[in-house]
Amino acid sequence: MPDTLRHLTALDRILSVIDQGLRISAAGPGTVASTGRPVPAPLPTAESTPLDPATVRHVAGLMRVNHAGEVAAQALYHGQALVAREPAVRDFLLGAAREEGDHLVWCATRLAQLGSRTSVLDPLWYAGSVAIGALAGLAGDRASLGFIAETERQVEGHLDTHLARLPATDGASRAIVEQMKADEATHRDHALARGGEELPAPVRGLMRAVAKVMTGSAYWV
Repeated sequence: MPDTLRHLTALDRILSVIDQGLRISAAGPGTVASTGRPVPAPLPTAESTPLDPATVRHVAGLMRVNHAGEVAAQALYHGQALVAREPAVRDFLLGAAREEGDHLVWCATRLAQLGSRTSVLDPLWYAGSVAIGALAGLAGDRASLGFIAETERQVEGHLDTHLARLPATDGASRAIVEQMKADEATHRDHALARGGEELPAPVRGLMRAVAKVMTGSAYWV
């Protein structure tokens, strides 16, 4: 989604978001807006241990969850950018969305390497997250930035659990998740630095509940 979004009409912006949703959830990673960073490479090891079939299925489930999370993350940013008041805030949201696009491409690439697929529910995750992002954005730019900070804080915790669950021998998946975690921390810090405000506890709890439903479903489908 180009930075010139701020110069478009409301209808143009909505159509742009729909186009992005189709690209992200249906057309494949090659059409997703991203910064083009290469897939993070694992650190060299003395030997590479092949993953057994059960472990491959487990790792694929985790990476499918991560991919679905990146679909939702892009949608949140796109929804918030639709209604952002300040151009600088909108530019930040769209820039962060492109970095999340890198994550989406990395996860899709790793899933293909594992002989697996992305979640069939990706269109649902995108549509629902756009709506949630727009609602958060309507509360004002400070609340919207606070929503991003809290989202990224929760995602960091989620990625920590995945690092604990990924086998030590799967350096490829671990390198991707570790870089994703570093990027999410940067997004969180930047959102707070731009004036993001703390969200009420009930809102934070609702966000965790919604994320739990998504992660539980995406692991399998």
